[in-house]
Amino acid sequence: MSANESAGTSRLETRKLLGRAALACGMAFLFAFSLVPLYRIACEKVFGIKLEQTATGETVVASYAVDESRLVTVEFDTGVNSQLNWQFRSDQLQMQVHPGKMYEAMFHARNMDEQAIVGQAVPSVAPARASIFFNKTECFCFTEQLLNPGEERPMPVRFVVDPALPPEITTLTLSYTFFNNEHATARIAAHGGAH
Repeated sequence: MSANESAGTSRLETRKLLGRAALACGMAFLFAFSLVPLYRIACEKVFGIKLEQTATGETVVASYAVDESRLVTVEFDTGVNSQLNWQFRSDQLQMQVHPGKMYEAMFHARNMDEQAIVGQAVPSVAPARASIFFNKTECFCFTEQLLNPGEERPMPVRFVVDPALPPEITTLTLSYTFFNNEHATARIAAHGGAH
């Protein structure tokens, strides 16, 4: 095999490998976004989280009894992927909550870039075994977040800790990392940006 043929074969193999890697990344990205509607369905159908309004206008989880005898610390952690020129923070570093009671935490994202960008937040809860006991009823992670240049947006998260949380777990950490939704950002740019 000549040097030219060898170089051509090597380039072809590299292209195939890059194509497979791009396909795998694209499929992982689509899978992450398909989790949003599945999460909403699971909240009501699987976990039985149904919200009700009380006579005083307070939103409660119908299937939970508030455990006033117990306090759980919820810590908030924020991060931004290096590909996203945003600032992202929470108003509070932690909260003391009673399991079964609805709470709201406020987060803020600011676009530091010179173009409109669509971001998507990916949440996680630690310890991992406690994640099924931390239920979000409203979250900015459910939807794409379009921010114009310099725009800042407050973003609430409403959540309740399941009273069935094992008693030895006294602290939960809710983490969010914002990523650039490159496909949605490109779509916005193709249409002349957001207004």
